[in-house]
Amino acid sequence: MAMDVAGRSHTGAVRDSNQDVVAWHVNENGSSALMVVADGMGGYQGGEIASRMAVDVVMESLLPEFGATNGEVAGETIRARLQVAFSVANERILDRRASEPRLDKMGTTLVAAWVKGNEVHVAHVGDSRCYLIRGGCATCLTRDDTVVQNMLEDGSITEADVPNVPFRNVLTRAVGSMDPVEISYRSEHLQSGDNLLMCSDGLTNSVPEWTWKNVLNECSSIEDAAQALIDTALENQASDNVSVVLLTLD
Repeated sequence: MAMDVAGRSHTGAVRDSNQDVVAWHVNENGSSALMVVADGMGGYQGGEIASRMAVDVVMESLLPEFGATNGEVAGETIRARLQVAFSVANERILDRRASEPRLDKMGTTLVAAWVKGNEVHVAHVGDSRCYLIRGGCATCLTRDDTVVQNMLEDGSITEADVPNVPFRNVLTRAVGSMDPVEISYRSEHLQSGDNLLMCSDGLTNSVPEWTWKNVLNECSSIEDAAQALIDTALENQASDNVSVVLLTLD
């Protein structure tokens, strides 16, 4: 299956700086792709540095092998390589924190998707997400590493309570805030016509999932669709940075 990828990132309607970072790469014959989204934390400088470091490390770690193998590697090998890339990013951020006291609270969410033919391999830490959109229905392939997600799962609160939880965005795991870091991993088979959408919480907090189908259907290109999602978030006064990486399979 052929694939195409587009991405966008914006400061949002309220913030003065953008601590989100996105990156992607599609191999020459369009049969494999690598996509990454990170949402930094730890203040203006710390968040920007952590997210940039994490994305750069993942791309630098995986792209040489990605190109050399043309993506043709076994699923378990991809999982192992994703784990190594996340671990290296984690170590570098921890080292930077230790050497610069002003950055001692920095860290980042990190989600990466390696698409190989008709399979996607997703690794993540934090609450940036990856969705599979099929037939207009969006299925989240990641689990938020947040206090509020734990409360939902143990029955302490319901979905209706989430907007009223004051610490709903507090992370339980982040790259650069713990040692070692273990990825959450999931793989899925893909079909022609599927879309993958990776995003920071700036999108999910401002643009409901059920509206994505309409946005995608109204756009003639994947670039337009990625921009339309950002524009919709801004129209809804997104209070956080908003980032999107969108992949389509033909």
